[in-house]
Amino acid sequence: MPHAVTRRRAAALVTAALLVPLAACGGNDKENRGKDTKGAATELTVLAAASLTDVFKTAGAAYEKAHPGTEVRFSFAGSQELAAQVRQGAPADALVTADTKTMDGLRADTGKPTVIAKNRLVIAVGKGNPKKVHTLKDLTGPDVKVVLAAAEVPVGRYSEQVLGKQHLTVRPVSQEPNVRAVLSKVELGEADAGIVYRTDAATAPGKVDAITVPDAQNAVADYPAATLKSSRHAADAAAFVKWLGMPEAQRILRKAGFQQP
Repeated sequence: MPHAVTRRRAAALVTAALLVPLAACGGNDKENRGKDTKGAATELTVLAAASLTDVFKTAGAAYEKAHPGTEVRFSFAGSQELAAQVRQGAPADALVTADTKTMDGLRADTGKPTVIAKNRLVIAVGKGNPKKVHTLKDLTGPDVKVVLAAAEVPVGRYSEQVLGKQHLTVRPVSQEPNVRAVLSKVELGEADAGIVYRTDAATAPGKVDAITVPDAQNAVADYPAATLKSSRHAADAAAFVKWLGMPEAQRILRKAGFQQP
């Protein structure tokens, strides 16, 4: 009997030792949400269009404050560059592009996209508008140095559309890989004018002026967001994409000049 009791006690101790780590791993879902299996903060990587650079930094900080345990890291570039990164298998969790065409080309790699914002084009000119550019037609002037985004970039494609609708031919001095590069050329005085999004021109007050393009001549840019199927944090990525369409994120986007989706 003493030997049997000893064996039962030993078995009970082994069982208890095995159950302790299991209980620790099976904690409250709310406590574990936003954390990886080691309890460290979950880091989400979001590939985002260059025109979202400023507003997403603000949005990311707001999201982290509202979701302790989650860190959001952004990689900004032209939408066509982001698409190439996705196709090459870059480790990321969500994608936000500046057009639906680019997103639609990645259907095999993303979840169902949702449009989170819209934008419009303006003509960015040097402060004080020294070349007196007031309309799209003024961009055709022989003494006006114009810079545009490349045709494969969403803002470049939109620029071609609006110029084409007006039957205008513009010969840019350079074609840039994203909208921020176009804006930079104007800011630095390397170009007299460039077509950018309204929200981008608003990030350079005191450096550039924005010339409005009438709605009838303009183009509307849609910004779809989607999770990536390769994400290692699928639930957290889906939560972030959903949040972009919610009131707090929408207020941040509106304040930056983006239009309601």
